[in-house]
Amino acid sequence: MGTGSSLLRPRPAQFAHFAHSKRASGSVLGATAAMSAALIPAKPEDFMVIRNITPNITTFSAPFSRYGKLRIGGRGTLVRLSSGSLAIFSPIALTEATKTKVSDMGGEVGYIVALDFEHHIFVTEWARQYPDAKIIGPEGLEDKRRGQQDDPKIGDEKFDVVFTKNNKRQVRISPEFDADFNYEYVDGHSNLELVFLYKPDRVLIEADLMFNLPPNEQYSKAPQEDRKLAEVVDSLFQTVQSTEGDPKWMRRFNWYMAANDRGSLNKSIKLIDKWDFTTVIPCHGDVLEGDGKDVFRKVFKWHLEAKD
Repeated sequence: MGTGSSLLRPRPAQFAHFAHSKRASGSVLGATAAMSAALIPAKPEDFMVIRNITPNITTFSAPFSRYGKLRIGGRGTLVRLSSGSLAIFSPIALTEATKTKVSDMGGEVGYIVALDFEHHIFVTEWARQYPDAKIIGPEGLEDKRRGQQDDPKIGDEKFDVVFTKNNKRQVRISPEFDADFNYEYVDGHSNLELVFLYKPDRVLIEADLMFNLPPNEQYSKAPQEDRKLAEVVDSLFQTVQSTEGDPKWMRRFNWYMAANDRGSLNKSIKLIDKWDFTTVIPCHGDVLEGDGKDVFRKVFKWHLEAKD
């Protein structure tokens, strides 16, 4: 682990998505008024793929590119709890088709979860449509959003449950939610990840902890020209964030670049590894169905083998 190539040790601007400080609301990713408009397709309903992963889980997948150059795709995940309440993770554009799917699954959205410091643009849309829902996210995100009020898509909603480094072992969401989910706040990751296990279906839901590029499903409805690699940096990033074969570049990226506190990150990875899951739903790239646990262990081999 300590002898990995120096190629991925620097934190170049094109990879600032993983390297920003959680306090740097003015960073490359700190929203400006034009941020959301530049990231979101003008008509997301034309490109969104809605798919049932299980009878209780539906994904909403759409094109998404970082800086207009890195095609990583975007995905929201809707889960029906045993109680009948719904939880949306990393909320995506609230289109008419999205609303219809929510209604088909029961219609009662009880939880809106921003999975990390970056996946929050559509929190306001969902909160306004489903005002009784609890909003959940990592520390610092409320303050970041308050600094982005020039973006019409981002409101100043109060978060009902906020995970911090200090409270992560004590915080609870609700009895009905906790009956169905395990969760871990990965504060050791630069993007302050929240990771959830939906126990009834053995499905792990995460944002930027692990990619699975290329984003085939997310770009399956996009125009042909949008499916092509944008330039060299796009091709490089697709390779770095692929789980195919020996994921040595992904391991190096996670070890050298994604870690904000490697010791804490290692502990979180080891805890998640103890959970019982077969499917992994990432926000970026294709869903891993059936072999999710094996791929997780392959990608995070260094973290799992690291000494405490």
